[in-house]
Formats: sequence, C-alpha cells, structure tokens
Amino acid sequence: MRLTLLVIVIAASLSRLAAQSVKPTNNSYDVLIRNGLIYDGSGKPPQPGDVGIRGDRVVAIGKLTNAKATTVIDAQGKAVAPGFINVLSHTGLELMHDGHAMSDTKQGITTEVFGEISWGPVNTDAMRQQINMNLKPYNLTCNWTTLADFMVKLQQRGITPNIASYLGAGQVRESVLGEANVKPTAAQLTQMRSIVRKAMEEGALGITTALIYPPNTFASTDELVALCQEASRYGGRYIAHIRSEGDRLEEGVNELIKIGREANVPVELYHFKASGQRNWPRMQAAIELINTARQQGQDVTANMYTYTAGATGLTSCLPPYLFNGGFMAGWKRLQDPATRQKLAAEVRQSSNDWENMFQLAGSTDNILLTAFEVDSLKKYNGKTLGQIAAIWHKDPVETVMDLIVADKSRVETTYFLMSEENVKKGISQPWVSFGSDAASISDNRKDIGVVHPRTFGNFARLLGKYVRDEQVMSLEEGIRRLTSLPAANHKLAKRGLLMPGYFADVVIFDPATIADRATFADPFQYSVGVQHVLINGKLVLKDGEHTGVLPGRAIWGPGRTSRMPQRKMVLAN
Repeated sequence: MRLTLLVIVIAASLSRLAAQSVKPTNNSYDVLIRNGLIYDGSGKPPQPGDVGIRGDRVVAIGKLTNAKATTVIDAQGKAVAPGFINVLSHTGLELMHDGHAMSDTKQGITTEVFGEISWGPVNTDAMRQQINMNLKPYNLTCNWTTLADFMVKLQQRGITPNIASYLGAGQVRESVLGEANVKPTAAQLTQMRSIVRKAMEEGALGITTALIYPPNTFASTDELVALCQEASRYGGRYIAHIRSEGDRLEEGVNELIKIGREANVPVELYHFKASGQRNWPRMQAAIELINTARQQGQDVTANMYTYTAGATGLTSCLPPYLFNGGFMAGWKRLQDPATRQKLAAEVRQSSNDWENMFQLAGSTDNILLTAFEVDSLKKYNGKTLGQIAAIWHKDPVETVMDLIVADKSRVETTYFLMSEENVKKGISQPWVSFGSDAASISDNRKDIGVVHPRTFGNFARLLGKYVRDEQVMSLEEGIRRLTSLPAANHKLAKRGLLMPGYFADVVIFDPATIADRATFADPFQYSVGVQHVLINGKLVLKDGEHTGVLPGRAIWGPGRTSRMPQRKMVLAN
C-alpha cells in the first residue's frame, strides 16, 4: 500500500515538473500585439495597451511591460479589435475551391456564418446533382451527406476563416417533399422535425430560410413553427429572408415575430430593407414593429449590407409558382407560348401577391445582368435589362424569359431597390449586425461575371463611409455590431470580444484609411486599411498580404451533443 502511494506521489510530482518545464512564464507569449488602441468589442471606448496571445487564446490585455513573444506586432496608431463576423455568407462551396477567402479576410472577417440555404443534408439524388452542378467548375463533387460532414470536410481541406452554419428549412423540405408546392402530411412533418433534431445535435446554429425562393416559399407559417420548435429545444435561432421585403414588408416582419413567439425561439431578419421606391416609407414601420416586439421581451434582431442595391436571380422577376417542381420544371414551362403570355401579363401587373422584382426595380435601367453560364451571353455581363432588350429589339419582359431559357440558369442580377436614407436608418438600429450576402473570393475571379461590390467592400464600407465619414455611429459601436453583437446572437462561444480566455481572432486596422474600393462597374477591388488579421492565434494576414496559413475551424451550435459520432467530434475540434 505504501509503495502504491509512493508511486502515485512520484508520478504526480513528475507530472507537475513536466508541466512547469513547458509552461510559458507570465510575460512570455506566442504573439504580442504592442501599442494598439484596443476596442474590446463591447462598445466601450478604446484603451491603449497590448494584447498577449498563447496558442489559440487571448491570455492578457493591458500594459504588458517586459513581455516577450515569438511574434511581436507593433500596432502603433492602429485599432485592435476582435475579428469581424459575417452573419450572411454564401462562401461555403467557394471555400471548397479556395480556402483563402480573400475578399473578406482583407476586411478583417474571421468568421463566416452560412445561411438562407445550407449545404446539407443531401438526402436525394436531385439535391446531390444540383450541388455537383455548382462544384463542376472546380472539378469537385459532393462527397458528404450531412451538414456536419460538409463543415468537417471544409476544415480538413484548410480554410482561413472560422465557419458556422444554420440548417436550411428549404433543404429539410426538399429532403422529404422534393421541390413541389405541397403540404406535408403529419408523418412527413414528423420526418422533417427529425432531420432538424439530428442537425441541431450535430452543431447547426438553428433554422434558416429564404421565403421568396421556391421551394422555401411553399412552406406555411405553421410548417416553419414546427421546425423552429425543434431548433428551440437545442438553443437555436430562426434567421430568415422574410416573405416580403417590399409591398408586404410589415406582413413579412410580423410573420417572423409570430414564428419566434409560437416556437419560443430567437429570430433574426436577413438583409433588412424596404424594396422599391413605393415601399421606402415602410422601413420606419418595420423598425417600429421590431422595437415593439423587443420591448415586450422578444429576442428579435436583423442584419444588413451597406448598399442600395440587392442581388439575386433574374428568375425573381417571375412568379414563384412557375418553379413548382424545381428550376428545370419552370425552364420547360417557359418554352410554352401560352404559359409565357400568362406570365408576361402577371409580371406587368402591379400586384403584391408575390415579390415581383421587375416591378420593384421601377425601371429596366435598375436591373443589371451580372453573370451568365452560356459563353455567347457573357458579353451582356454588366448591361442592364433595358440595354439588352434594345439590342434584341424585344419587350423587356419577353427578354427576361428569353435570357433565362437561353442561359438555362437563374441568371445572376443586381437590382437597385433601396434608398440611401433607409440604409442609414437601418444601420442606426442598435440591434442590426452585418452580412455580405455573398461569397468571399479573390480579385482574379472575373471569370464568374460582375459580382455585387458587397463581395469586396461591405464591412470596410461600414467603418469607412458610415462610421468615419458620415458618423452614423461611433467606431466602438461599429465594432460592437461586427463582433460581440453577432457572436451573442448566434451563440458563437468565446468569440466576439477581446478578453482573456477568448479565442484569438483579432483584426488590426487603420481607422483613418479603412475603406471600400469596389464599385458596381468595377467590383473586383480589395478594401484597404486592414493591416493584420489573426484567427485562432495564427497570423493569416500580415501587412495586408495572406501568409498562407489556414487555421479556420468549424464552430458548432449549442445543441451539439455526445450523440454525434466520436470520429466526427475529433475531426472537427
């Protein structure tokens, strides 16, 4: 017995000595950021000081005298802040091709949150085929089934940013019902709820949808409540492109609030706006609806991009029922003369039955075609619908249908819909965070068409144009909206603040020079002013250039449990 105790004591002593031999001294760090003006992300005024990092964590903040480090960064005259969070990123498949995420990294983005749709589950041949079509330009194929599988595979490939994802209600619906406009039976809804439970246990942040797009638009409020009830059990959130951002904006906001109330789930509205000049006065009413719900104790938030134009498909000029059964079903219907005549009449009619982008744009000059699949049509990239209709000597509505048929795609399109006054009004709300609603790409990707400038400039534009130049808010408040606000909303644990114990996602930028450079005419221009970016303690951007380090990780939602297979748990950590 004594011998056993002696062995235990000796082993414990050796263990303590070993730990002491590798433990850094109190003033020794892996990375030391000196002389910065520290904005901790809370919204408090900045304080001068230093930041000490060991491994993937911030361990000290303040005046770190006599400190030593392997890497020392002099941040003299620069702002030091938590890494920025893009709350609406579409860069999932792009990261499969290129993990550098340059257009966002150059703006200080350290975490990308995927939403509106999700890249899992992939439960049908049709779903896999659609993803493979998107991956074809990269010579890749879909080799995953669940959303968690997709996230793990991204991390394994090597990526710059951290990633997190919501589960697409549209993907849940398609897994069980396909793309048809049908109501689920009780048994089918039970199956859909089961898919949500599994995804939440594997780490989804909650439920997301985009209710102007088929098949999402076919979902009833009750169906969405049922799915969100499952997400609520795991601490998830519901985040949505609401059913109308134009003629029925208030109805769309009310549906969001109703879903949150009935499912007992926090809710967020994507890319807050009032679309179409006739609807610009509705912005204030929508703000008041959200403020009233918040005052009553409901967790309701929103996010925005910082431009007066949105981007989606040319297909959004046509009624959603056209695509009952999927895009190809609609594409075939567009070739029937009688169907085209009926569609054209509906597009020209001023009605609020659906989100008619042709009408909301107000003019064919406000509809900019930006990306085609067919080579013979790529000469029209950057031209307006009015210009193409004039070249073809055709009616604009007929031109819309002809372009979709000829390109056999939704045809990427930019719509000028919003007012600058409303952009500022939305930005001013303390519960608004920010998302690019775009992929993160390099500036040499001009082969894909004319992208929206939000791809390269959304976050720098906030801090440059709206914070510094127009003083819509203070810099510390702007940083809060890019960091701790979204981190708290989406439950990104130990992110969004510069505090000891938090992950070392850090951006160092010059408040005097940070600015967007991308324009609608020439969007492939990186923003300026961000000097250094660290992710999980690793320097990914040094003096504005990517270091080649790819330390991004999958961030899992609060519902992830031990029921997920251990193999995946290990891969994802």
